[in-house]
Amino acid sequence: MGKIERMRKLNKNYARLPFSIKGGKWGLSKKFVKGEGNLNADIMLIGQAPGANEDIYGRPFVGISGRLLDSLLASIGISRSEIYITSTIQFFPPKNRAPTNKEIELCREYLMSQIEIISPKLIILVGSIALKSITDMSPIMEYHGTLMQSDGIFYYPTLHPAAAIRIKRNMPIIQRDFESLGVLKDNIL
Repeated sequence: MGKIERMRKLNKNYARLPFSIKGGKWGLSKKFVKGEGNLNADIMLIGQAPGANEDIYGRPFVGISGRLLDSLLASIGISRSEIYITSTIQFFPPKNRAPTNKEIELCREYLMSQIEIISPKLIILVGSIALKSITDMSPIMEYHGTLMQSDGIFYYPTLHPAAAIRIKRNMPIIQRDFESLGVLKDNIL
């Protein structure tokens, strides 16, 4: 089975997750926001979870944070179409709250399957939730801008664009992280 079929099957099963949880324990939106992009990408980007705009449009990083992300990627010569973009969980947490550890754990096997299907050389971890869910490290301010490697994959944590938009002092930090990533990626890929 090729990557397209494998991802299609994975997404179909993942989209059913809210309906398989017993006892009404599901606290997220039931609308699935699947990852998108190049299934043969060398670079994968993992964010926290869909926001309100992503829930409406059914695509990851489409709001203000998405526009900043696109700009940061473009600044280092990466177009959105070259990479695969997904989230730690792919259902909107009401009121844009952080997903709970239980919600992250419920979705973890799907995220790990996405990574296995894409088989990237580099994963950009955007924000604390993505960093913790993949590496079990936190906080993001301690690890941002640091290249790590595990099991043949490089990981690069950085701030979430929303954190740079909401807290202006974070903007230079995320910009420096992406400048560093621009240099590092040429040695990795």
